Amino acid sequence: MKRVIFIALLAFGWTLASSQKIAIVDITQVLENMPEYKKAQEQLDKITATWKQEIADARDKIKVMYNKYQAEQVLLSDEQRRNKEEEITSKEKEAMEMQKSKFGSEGALFMKRQELVQPIQDKVYKAIQEYANSKNLDLILDKGSSAGVIFSNPGMDKTSDIIKKLGIQ
Repeated sequence: MKRVIFIALLAFGWTLASSQKIAIVDITQVLENMPEYKKAQEQLDKITATWKQEIADARDKIKVMYNKYQAEQVLLSDEQRRNKEEEITSKEKEAMEMQKSKFGSEGALFMKRQELVQPIQDKVYKAIQEYANSKNLDLILDKGSSAGVIFSNPGMDKTSDIIKKLGIQ
């Protein structure tokens, strides 16, 4: 039974593919061959290295503070120990915040990547759309990443038909 279903799906896919004009593009390869993308990537790499070093330096300072605290701990009063511990904890929080502000999901690196790479990606997607329209392609798939469909002929989108069929307003 599974074999029959597989053959039916394969036949359906073949029929669909033969009636539609489909192309495949490796976006990663396209980007890697663009000098402006390479330049943007180099800038991002330099920025990343600088920020990683800043964070490492901050952590090294914390480690020095902690080691010094460990050595002096027996000589300190309770209040002095608490103050040193709070100072170390504060510096650790600052280092974590710095890392988050630079490398977090909405951090400075993300914003810089958007600033540098987004215009290049837009240029590539525009070229793909123009190519698809000039060749009367219905669908372009990206084989270089998990993006999947990168262009589809608006006439192929049957979402509104399904919504109507379901009686959804």
